[in-house]
Amino acid sequence: MKSRAKEFIKNELKKRKLTYIMLSSIMKEKGYNYSDNTIRTKVNRGSYSFVFLLEVCDSLDIDMICIEKL
Repeated sequence: MKSRAKEFIKNELKKRKLTYIMLSSIMKEKGYNYSDNTIRTKVNRGSYSFVFLLEVCDSLDIDMICIEKL
């Protein structure tokens, strides 16, 4: 699961041609204060909190939906 968590944010940044520095700036505009190094560490570790994921998604205008497994 950690590799999926890591790749999710990395892929979203690649799609948008954003760096960690740019993501940090966007997040600060939304009121989420993380340095680019903190973001890089969290993403590379792949074990960030769900709150952090929601903040990243909010900053990148990503809508999350939950689909129940059958």
